[in-house]
Amino acid sequence: MTDAIGPASGLATLEAQLARELELIGFARPEWVRPRDVDGAPVLDVAVIGGGQCGLSAALGLRREGVTNVRIFDENEAGFEGPWETYARMVTLRTPKHLNPIDFGVPALTYRAWWEAQHGAAGWAAVDKIARGDWMEYLRWYRRVLDLPAENGARLLRIEPVVAHGVHCLHFADGSVALARKVVLATGIQGGGEWHTPAVVRDNLPRHLWAHTSEPIDFAALHGKRIGVLGGGASAFDNANFALTQGVAAAEVFMRRKELPRINPIRFMERVGFTARYPALDDQTKYAAMDAFLGHNQPPTNDTFERAAAWPGFALHLGAPWLDVQEQDGRVRVTTLHGTHDFDFVVISTGLLSDPGLRPELTDVAHLIARWADRVTPPGRPNALIDAHPYLGPAFEFLPKDGVDGAPLHGLFAFNYSALVSLGLSASALSGLHNALPRLVKGIADQLFLDDRAALVADFLAYDEHEFLGQWPLKVDA
Repeated sequence: MTDAIGPASGLATLEAQLARELELIGFARPEWVRPRDVDGAPVLDVAVIGGGQCGLSAALGLRREGVTNVRIFDENEAGFEGPWETYARMVTLRTPKHLNPIDFGVPALTYRAWWEAQHGAAGWAAVDKIARGDWMEYLRWYRRVLDLPAENGARLLRIEPVVAHGVHCLHFADGSVALARKVVLATGIQGGGEWHTPAVVRDNLPRHLWAHTSEPIDFAALHGKRIGVLGGGASAFDNANFALTQGVAAAEVFMRRKELPRINPIRFMERVGFTARYPALDDQTKYAAMDAFLGHNQPPTNDTFERAAAWPGFALHLGAPWLDVQEQDGRVRVTTLHGTHDFDFVVISTGLLSDPGLRPELTDVAHLIARWADRVTPPGRPNALIDAHPYLGPAFEFLPKDGVDGAPLHGLFAFNYSALVSLGLSASALSGLHNALPRLVKGIADQLFLDDRAALVADFLAYDEHEFLGQWPLKVDA
């Protein structure tokens, strides 16, 4: 670790290098989108909902395309966008440290450059995986050094299409509104639907006795208590380990599977370029691939499992789905195939459902959005999880169901985890952002251009600015 002056000095040097690199490659392109207003009210070219890694990098990518009338809106306080310091409880990221998904090929903007500026090359060599808190610090620096336009405390309630003007009116919880031609829903893993809680928990327990892993949980208040964790994926082990670090007496994980998940299909996708090329597949092949993908629980990293399992209060129950859950004398009694277990609190880690009909901000348009069930007959047995996903266009744009007017959807982009089936690991997955960002940015810029093509082409045809000023014969001085 460098001394107190070293990191600041190193970052200052890096920031000067970054400014120089951006200048050298002409990163910031001239603005070209025509300003627009509605009845005197200014209209954003693009509103980005979500100020995490996807929202920040989308705004930067648009700047590179000369689309600068952009604003990011995030419901959290500044510096706490995304999951990293709200509900994510893993010790490190699960992706390899060398992934550089949001730097756009600018060396000084990479996480490695940011890290080495503070800790040196030897410090980077010592890193196995990126610590969760360090990644959030990098995102804070990314937003600051690039001066990205973001507004915090802005919780979106509703997107109202104003088709007559080709814009969307965004209604926020504080009563404010904003108009935007394009809206990017960079709303993370849960932004395309909702977290799933089994009815056996939701219907039988009072709310103070359970929480989903996606929520803030005061584990310190559970010091000395026993908790049960339902779910067999990586997040279940992350939460069990974190709870034990906070002093819970016991954290027991329950899985319906009889064996621990061992295969992480994301590693194969990264290794053979599957992540980048997935959008080129036909729909039938996509369906079959995602059916297999969703059949795997993402396993915990080996170090996460070893940390959790090393605690004396940790226990793992395999082949133990929760058959019944009831409150008993202020505690939770869980019944499985193997007997009953009593806990002071239970944590649910059972994944999410992706369906635009579950999103309150899409109330006005959800009935228009095409789902996979509307467009694709599966090659085998239907998968309800796949069928509920939105069927997106090549640039993450919502598409209408057959036979309906899609005008209210024009300009809406789902750059969140609900893009999984249509475009693969892309939005909200660090493994896929490197390939997804250019696709999104190009699609938005193309749509803005085509919306105004008549005026832009007319301007081009009328263009008469003289660049060459020479004359012949040459004038001769007296």
